[in-house]
Amino acid sequence: MNARQFRWLMNVYPPYLFTGIRVDRVSADFAEVDVSMPLRWYNKNAVGTQFGGSLYAMADPFLMLMTLRLMGEDHVVWDQSAQIDFVSPGRGTVYAKFRMPPAEIERLRREAAGGHAVRPQYRVDLTDNDGKIVAAVKKTLYVRRKKDRPARAGA
Repeated sequence: MNARQFRWLMNVYPPYLFTGIRVDRVSADFAEVDVSMPLRWYNKNAVGTQFGGSLYAMADPFLMLMTLRLMGEDHVVWDQSAQIDFVSPGRGTVYAKFRMPPAEIERLRREAAGGHAVRPQYRVDLTDNDGKIVAAVKKTLYVRRKKDRPARAGA
């Protein structure tokens, strides 16, 4: 699946389609993903701001899916844990930018080369139109080279 197909699929995925979450951009190499969610009547909470579950849903799959794609088929990649801190009310469109630099993928590949699990931690800020942080999401991934596959050089 290429980046365009992935973006389309995520945008019609019912949990995203029906919360107003939109995947705005996926780089061709899957190392960058930009997501947004405008405030709508169907994703407001009881006090009229962005619903916390929808905010978390914005951040839920992307680091894992990006890492899985970038690491290749000879690795297992899972979400292990997550935490979200609500910093300020989301009163408009909220944005998230996910980045997975090549140096980070090489570090993970190197650390997982012996077949041991690596548990990298990442933080993604969800921001409003002014760049103010609405929520901070901390994710821990589980990355391990599959035991029945040798490590690929530069994969």
